[in-house]
Amino acid sequence: MPNTLELVLLLLASAVVMVGIFRSLNLPPVLGYLLVGAAVGPHALKLVHSSEGANHLAEFGVVFLMFSIGLEFSLPRLLAMKRIVFGLGSAQVLGCIVLVMAIGHLFGLSWGASLALGSTLAMSSTAILSKLLADRMELDSRHGRETIGVLLFQDIAVVPLLILIPALSRPAEELAVTLGLAALKGAALLVLVLVFGQRLMRAWFTVVARRRSGELFMLNVLLITLGLAWLSELVGLSLALGAFLAGMLISETEFRYQVEEDIKPFRDVLLGLFFVTVGMFLDVGLIVDNLPVVLGLVLGLLVFKCAIVFAASRAFGSSAGTALRTGLWLCAGGEFGFVLVSDIDGLGLMPPALLQATVAALVLSMLIAPFVVQASDKLVMRFVASEWLLRSMELTRVAAQSMNTSKHIIICGYGRSGQYMARFMEQENVSYVALDLDPERVREAGAAGDTVVYGDASRHETLMAAGIMRASALVISFGEVEAALRVMHRALALRPDLPIVTRASDEKDMDRLAQGGAAEVVPEAFEGSIILASHALALIGVPLNRVVRRIRDVRNQRYALMRGFFHGASDAADGPDARQLRLHPVTLPPGAHAVGKTIGMLALENLGVTVSAVRRRNIRGLAPSAETQMMAGDVVVLLGVPGDLEQAEGRLLRG
Repeated sequence: MPNTLELVLLLLASAVVMVGIFRSLNLPPVLGYLLVGAAVGPHALKLVHSSEGANHLAEFGVVFLMFSIGLEFSLPRLLAMKRIVFGLGSAQVLGCIVLVMAIGHLFGLSWGASLALGSTLAMSSTAILSKLLADRMELDSRHGRETIGVLLFQDIAVVPLLILIPALSRPAEELAVTLGLAALKGAALLVLVLVFGQRLMRAWFTVVARRRSGELFMLNVLLITLGLAWLSELVGLSLALGAFLAGMLISETEFRYQVEEDIKPFRDVLLGLFFVTVGMFLDVGLIVDNLPVVLGLVLGLLVFKCAIVFAASRAFGSSAGTALRTGLWLCAGGEFGFVLVSDIDGLGLMPPALLQATVAALVLSMLIAPFVVQASDKLVMRFVASEWLLRSMELTRVAAQSMNTSKHIIICGYGRSGQYMARFMEQENVSYVALDLDPERVREAGAAGDTVVYGDASRHETLMAAGIMRASALVISFGEVEAALRVMHRALALRPDLPIVTRASDEKDMDRLAQGGAAEVVPEAFEGSIILASHALALIGVPLNRVVRRIRDVRNQRYALMRGFFHGASDAADGPDARQLRLHPVTLPPGAHAVGKTIGMLALENLGVTVSAVRRRNIRGLAPSAETQMMAGDVVVLLGVPGDLEQAEGRLLRG
């Protein structure tokens, strides 16, 4: 039996390999963690005979997960979506629990085991579904909003379920007293924290932030998270509840986003370890012996859960097509099911064979979920007759707006960027048709007279209805790269000669979008810097014609002179800029390998690095040629990503 350190090292090494494979296959990494646990656990290779040592660490993964959910908990957001969250969400969760309890009663399960099983199967995967919605540009669609609302309720529902499920193991005569005490303790802790905690938390974080120490700020976050988790456990409640309350407190302060970034590495690593320990009690032999039960549970989960969501969505006024789409999105299991399973396993509420079948069903359903989502449109078209009519009406509205236009511009996305551009077009008397997937935005903008219609720009038929064959250009105003590439692929398949202008949030996306077919890529950071510089130059008296010429030169060179930035201590090592192109100066001492050689001879481009500038005797030469010879004392400014820059520096200095 390995000691705790050996156990953790074994799990980490296995997880790195498996998660890497799953990432390359575009599958959820949580499944990789589960398979690692199943492989090394006591029921397979038996490399780990007991997961007790890892369980202590894994428990902290759940703590940080619940803390992150607390950070996302926003009362204004919940109130804005209260009908979907508390109406549709509660109907879905309660409907699943009641149905499973009814079926469990028929098969002789105790009501406590049935309730625990129903709670586990009621959960869906927030991680998988939110990413799929974002990738498919469906966050603002009707079914997208319903899906997010239900997921929000499930996240909230986990908190009382983590209190309820342990109480189910008590004798029936003690259950009411146990639940009553837990509810009173939870309410008292909630009132205490919310009434006095927020003011105290904001003041305390302000004091810590004024010290301008990242290390101190991080230590403070860990102290608050684990301290409230400990306080919650001290009064007889779960660690997870205390962590959730800690997140809620910080979510209403201005420090929320910094805390979220700081806590993410801890949460992801420890939560991965938690899923590994869940996988450890997967007994593959037992699952194979009970394969009909597992497959029946998977099929029942997908069908009945979809039916419950469909019925609830219809009851709340959604169309049949929207209701079925929402049901198909939410029908699979989720990661919170495993959180609840870990509690159930320690309490002995369910027979081991049923518990194994439940975990296997959750794993299989999460594997199937992306494929169900991908097929959702075809399934809706197949089973909902009215969807054809609604789709044709949508296309008719798009076609009606573009029917009398030619040489117009199609604007994909009508957010702020799209709207500002449309106003600019109107000033020049250039006609446009805008497509957007937010029905409320379309309704309000359309009522004000804007030429905007509801439609998905990544669909062939929508682009045809928008008059792509008559359009003079297409503009993609949103910053999501994958979605922009999909729109460009569809548009160029119809009109290979159509000029496409797209927006890029970061410079790292410029080349990818250009290779995808964009005639022009507009990087936000560069354009913002250009405008700032032009205003500053004009204000200090530089002639306007020189300013305009300088801007034109930079744009003509495709922003080459502006690429990269110098990394500082305030830039997070694992933040969003971690893989951005950076500038890095290297001073060549006498005897350095590069001295006496030309830039071309050094072949730095083979390492993915270019020489942005060479500074010699305090004179800086931008974009030096390949024939430029290096001299001792030169400062060579390299452009590349961190790992490549390190290799290039080694080549310059050591050879």
